Amino acid sequence: MKKTLIYILAIAAAAVPAFAQDTVAFLPGKTIPMEGAFLEQLEARDSILIADQVEYGFTIKDVPSGDVLVLHDLPEPGKEIVPGVELISGWQVDTLGLPKKKKAPRKETYDLRAAYRLASFEDGDFSLPPIAVLHIKPDMTADTLIFDSQILSVRELPVDTATFEVHDIKGQIRYPLTFKETIPWILGALALAGLVWLAVWLIGKRRRESAPEYKEPAHVTALRKLDRYRSDKFWEPEKQKQFYSGVTDALREYMEARFEVDAMEMTTSEIFTALKGKDLSRDLYDEMKTLFERADFVKFAKFTASREDNAGVIPASVRFVTETYQAAIEEEAEESVASSASSTSDKTPDPPVTDQEDYEKYMPK
Repeated sequence: MKKTLIYILAIAAAAVPAFAQDTVAFLPGKTIPMEGAFLEQLEARDSILIADQVEYGFTIKDVPSGDVLVLHDLPEPGKEIVPGVELISGWQVDTLGLPKKKKAPRKETYDLRAAYRLASFEDGDFSLPPIAVLHIKPDMTADTLIFDSQILSVRELPVDTATFEVHDIKGQIRYPLTFKETIPWILGALALAGLVWLAVWLIGKRRRESAPEYKEPAHVTALRKLDRYRSDKFWEPEKQKQFYSGVTDALREYMEARFEVDAMEMTTSEIFTALKGKDLSRDLYDEMKTLFERADFVKFAKFTASREDNAGVIPASVRFVTETYQAAIEEEAEESVASSASSTSDKTPDPPVTDQEDYEKYMPK
């Protein structure tokens, strides 16, 4: 790369004294008035307002390569350049465009721009100091370039005192709530409700599983189920299949519990073959067998039973349950008496406990 052509130096006060109108004559070499000083506002406005920042500087065109420009020293940022105008930042130097080649061989020039930043916090017109630049040529001859000062006019915001009113501080702006903003809250509420429902369901399930299951006596269950079919509305031809199926299913369940036969999985003939060896009177046996055979005709052969036959179904079924249940109670009582008689205890045995009250409670009237 080529050696640096232009040196822009910010020298101490000892090299170039702090400038003013009365010190320009003491700068080295010949004093040359220059054009190109500028005062540019950083924000695009029609006028400069209080606290607006501006750049104050100069531009020099066609600076030959090898020349040295020395800029005067500035105070520290925050200090005043002139009363009412403060320095914001120091010198900023830029080259404008690429080197311009002249006709002379190996002769190149630059356009230079240098400026520092100012701001004023008072309104009024301020005369900025002129800019002095020491121009040192390669043969060590030096000239002082003086750029005329500029006027900084700072204005306040215009206020119409005739219509101006002092207003209170405005509160915080509240924007309307949108549906999109509520979606996360709605989904969160639904998820929370789902979790609560799941927890309640699991707790209830565990309680149901851990709770002891109460099993009522078989004859009570049978009488309760038979009581559902007391109404003659089930005697209609289109409802007889439901009527006989419900009655026989209740009797099958009772037979399984009372006589320990797999009645739910057996046919009618298999059921009554198994019941022949049980403690069952001939009249009850024949009556139940006739009822089950008629039920088979109704369910599988589309047979329509008469009202007289239908009217006797529930009484016959209840009679079968109650008489066989009473027989079971008597058997338990006889076994209890026999067990007490064979005992060596002097205590009088208590009478056998029966479920007579349950029987009377569920016995259809």
